[in-house]
Amino acid sequence: MGLSNFRFRPKLADSLRGYRASDLPADIGAGITVGIVALPLAMAFGIASGVRPEQGLFTAIIGGFLISLLGGSKVQIGGPAGAFVALLYAIGERYGIANLLIATLMAGVLLFLMGALKLGSLVRFVPVSIIVGFTNGIAVVIALHQVKDFLGLAIDKMPANSVSQLHVLSSSLHTINPAALAIGVATLAIIIVWPKPDRAVTPGWRRWLACAPGTIAALVFATVAVHLFELQVDTVGNRFGGIPQGLPAFALPAFDWQTAQNLVAPTVAIAFLGAIESLLCARMADSMIDDRHDPTQELMAQGVANFVVPFFGGIAVTGTLARTVTNVRSGARSPIAGIVHALTLLAIVLLAAPLASDIPMAALAGILLFVAWNMGEWRAFPQLRQFTINYRLVMLAAFFLTVIFDLTVAVEVGLVLASLLFILRIASVTHIEALALPPRAVATPTIEGFRLFGSLFFGSVNRLEPLLDSARPVADITVLDLHQLINLDTTGLDALQSLHRMLDKRGKRLMIVGANTQPLSLMQRSGFAVSLGRGALFDSLEAALASISSTASPGAPPHKPPGTA
Repeated sequence: MGLSNFRFRPKLADSLRGYRASDLPADIGAGITVGIVALPLAMAFGIASGVRPEQGLFTAIIGGFLISLLGGSKVQIGGPAGAFVALLYAIGERYGIANLLIATLMAGVLLFLMGALKLGSLVRFVPVSIIVGFTNGIAVVIALHQVKDFLGLAIDKMPANSVSQLHVLSSSLHTINPAALAIGVATLAIIIVWPKPDRAVTPGWRRWLACAPGTIAALVFATVAVHLFELQVDTVGNRFGGIPQGLPAFALPAFDWQTAQNLVAPTVAIAFLGAIESLLCARMADSMIDDRHDPTQELMAQGVANFVVPFFGGIAVTGTLARTVTNVRSGARSPIAGIVHALTLLAIVLLAAPLASDIPMAALAGILLFVAWNMGEWRAFPQLRQFTINYRLVMLAAFFLTVIFDLTVAVEVGLVLASLLFILRIASVTHIEALALPPRAVATPTIEGFRLFGSLFFGSVNRLEPLLDSARPVADITVLDLHQLINLDTTGLDALQSLHRMLDKRGKRLMIVGANTQPLSLMQRSGFAVSLGRGALFDSLEAALASISSTASPGAPPHKPPGTA
């Protein structure tokens, strides 16, 4: 692990080597389709994250372009993601938007270093139970945050804490706006019933309707309804003043080193979540196109994108599953489709930004409610009874902590809990049993034998306590059979050394037989093998017993404990 083998080679470079003329129309068509799908999602995720809608669009345009240009996947689409909503909103509420941008920038540096140091594989050490738990928790938080706009409630600002949100929502139910509720319900209904783009089963006019995403159809319907009927609902225009027609200028976020020192936890959380989301999304895309992404390159691309977008007011960017799946199903052949997706969004912003002013907030809330429902793995809850108690504890802890507190707390506690449960599980399979030694022709020296199973480490050294009892009668020679011991750590080694010292003080011997590669290596490197003395390490129990028998034969010199004259 290090920078000596540093390699920066985007997937685009490999894709262009065998690129054919027929691939370009497919990539352009897929890119335009994904760009249209991404339009309402980018705005909605920006608003839900506590920033302006155009900041979500800028994230999708700039971040999506850089991830496709520099990434390690052929078809992954980058942009703002639902998984970040709760985290970014909480960071913005606590530290301010300027510090949110700084945390995103620093997370970009961390992501790039993770890629450069080839740490992408470490993400796989996060248990599935934690991922499922916090994913479902994030979905609940997203849905809860949309209730205000979906019902049109008269709430100036939603708190970041879910418990406080429930209190504010329940106390404001008397302010429901029927028009907003109707728009929200209609938006959800259109998205659900809108024909899906499956040409094999979609006949006639439904096939043509399926060419347009259901989210765009719902957004157009809601916007037209607000304009024609002059509905009194919150819109993008009256809340944010519309969307500027063009990209923002490059600007340095206001940086204060004193404040930046407090952003370590948010920075790590953004980088951690970004790495998980992007690599999981890339793996899912691999299974759809029979390809393999480069996790190292993908993390470095995510790092570059997250470092650059804050200079243009953008928020955290990562791989997005729904848009990536749309990209694949639309026929994408290479990262060019992702670049076209970003250019499509840019063209929409440059040409049609003024039209966004009439988009009702209830429609965007309806879209995000649909996203939250699809995002959650709800079948995991009834399936919990099929799994172990450890899996249930970790998943439910990650879920409730995400909902009640935040993602950072959920992952931290989840990892600690998963580690403790793993330690207990490994310790539970570690045990020691007495060996049934074959009969011997001579009664001296006396021998007792024990076999260790599992892993002798800090969580299981108590298994040796019966042997370390100073009041226990001991034989002249104690044989420990370690051929079933797969691992030994320094705490376990210390316990073996304590056993050896206790036996040595009483003029007795300790013999080790059948030690596997890792335990034997540790005993040799630590000097323990030397301290045991000659003739104390054997490959098998039979060899050790044969050595004892030869030493005890008539005429053989009596054994002297190590250290005696």
